[in-house]
Amino acid sequence: MHALSVRNLTKVYANGVRALDGIDLEVETGDFFALLGPNGAGKTSLIGIVTSLVTKTGGDVSVFGHSLDRELNAVKNAIGVVPQELNVNLWDKVSNIVVNQAGFYGLTRSRALARAEVCLRQLQLWDRRNDTARTLSGGMKRRLMIARALVNEPRLLILDEPTAGVDIEIRRSMWQFLRDLNAGGTSIILTTHYLEEAENLCRHVAIMDRGRVIERGPMATVLTKLNEEVFLLTPRTPVLALPTVPGFDVRLNGPLELEAALPRSRSVNELFAALSAVGVEITSLRNKANRLEELFLNLTERKGGLSGLRAPQAVSP
Repeated sequence: MHALSVRNLTKVYANGVRALDGIDLEVETGDFFALLGPNGAGKTSLIGIVTSLVTKTGGDVSVFGHSLDRELNAVKNAIGVVPQELNVNLWDKVSNIVVNQAGFYGLTRSRALARAEVCLRQLQLWDRRNDTARTLSGGMKRRLMIARALVNEPRLLILDEPTAGVDIEIRRSMWQFLRDLNAGGTSIILTTHYLEEAENLCRHVAIMDRGRVIERGPMATVLTKLNEEVFLLTPRTPVLALPTVPGFDVRLNGPLELEAALPRSRSVNELFAALSAVGVEITSLRNKANRLEELFLNLTERKGGLSGLRAPQAVSP
C-alpha cells in the first residue's frame, strides 16, 4: 500500500492556467520523499489537492488506499500538514493552538491535552505552553506548526518549506527530529528550495516543472544522472599561474582556489594525480554546489524551464 498514489492528476484554474498536466506519482509507506520544483511548477497545487484545499480537475488521489473522492474523512485523518506560511493565531497560547487543532479531528478534550503535551515536549516547547505564540522566536513558531500538525498522529506528514527563514542551528535540530519521526514509521513528503536539505534527508525524489514530473526515483539513482561534478580545491601553496592539466578542465579562481569539472568517468584520485604531476598539491576540496542542485538546474534548463531559480544553500548536518 502506498502512502500517496496520484494518477493522471490535472488542475486547470478558471483563468486557464494548467497547473498540473497529468501527474502520476507514488510515495511508498514509510518513505521520506522530496517533491522539488521551481515556483510555479505545480507543487502547491498538488499538495492543495491532496489535502482537499484545492479541487482537482481530473484524475485520482488515494492516501493509504483511501480515495480522496469517496473517503475524504479517512484521507484527512491520515494527513498532517505544515504549510510554508505562518498561519497560527499569534495571540493565542501555544498549548491552545495545538489542543484546538486536535478538536478538528474529533479528539476528546482529555485526549487532546495529552497529545498536546506529547507533541510540545517532542518539539521542546512544553516550557512555553502558556505563552502566546507571538512571543516565540521564528524557529519556535516553525516547531509549533509541526507540533500542531502531529497532534492527530498522522501517518503522512506533508512539509512545505519547514525550515524557511530559520537559522542553521534550528535547521539542524529540525532535520534530526524529522529523521527520528520518519524512523518511527511516519511517511514524510518534503518540499523545499534548500536542495541540500532534500539530499540529506530524503530517500526518493520527484522533480516537477510546468505541471509535469520530469524526473523521479531513488535519490541515489537520480544523482547518478549527473554527467559531472564541479569541485573547488585548495592548493597547499599559492598558485599564481596554473599550467595546463592534461585530461581535466581546471581553472584558477585565485592563488588559493582552483575550480575543476570532474566527469563521472574520472575519479578524484585521477584529478589529484594530474595536478600533482604539474606541481600542484591539493589539501582540501568541496563541491561548488550540492549534487541535487546541479541536477535540478540541468534538468529544468534542458527542458526549457526556469529563469531566476533561487536555491539557497544549507549547511550539511
